[in-house]
Amino acid sequence: MTQTRHIGTSRAAVQTVDTPDGAFTLIADDDGQVLASGWSDDRQAVWGRIHPAFRPHTLVEETTEAGDAVSAYYSGDLDAVTTIPVRQRGTELQQRGWAALREITPGEPLTYTDFAQLVGRPGAVRPAASICARNAPALFVPCHRVLRSDGTLGGFAWGTAVKRSLLDHERRERRRAAPTP
Repeated sequence: MTQTRHIGTSRAAVQTVDTPDGAFTLIADDDGQVLASGWSDDRQAVWGRIHPAFRPHTLVEETTEAGDAVSAYYSGDLDAVTTIPVRQRGTELQQRGWAALREITPGEPLTYTDFAQLVGRPGAVRPAASICARNAPALFVPCHRVLRSDGTLGGFAWGTAVKRSLLDHERRERRRAAPTP
């Protein structure tokens, strides 16, 4: 039997932020790294997305820099969330993929095919989709910016209505911020 060595913290901050897409809960370690987040007020559902090795034993309600970044994102600062550090455990390919997701320009989503190419595995569309599906700190690692090759939304752990809303928000903000001729 393989045992997972616990390398997380015993305590972590939990914060729920009201957003236009509903309650958004995040869990961050003592270093401010987001371990998991999503559009739910169910802390247990968010906590369950954290890799077992990183799961904290105790959650303490606290205001966080990450929570401020979520509010800034919804107020129009689309890059605010990708400046917050995150912590996930995964394979080398997953780590490369999660880093690449943070580089996708808001309002300019990629297809899973383009994303597979971006992480250096052209044609590996299923593994690319799996990277998105296993992403625990949603929004901070913006997996919502990857679409099916036909341009449709595909899946999203927090629901396709939230994914559509996020993409629409980013398109609106990019248009608003674009210089007028």
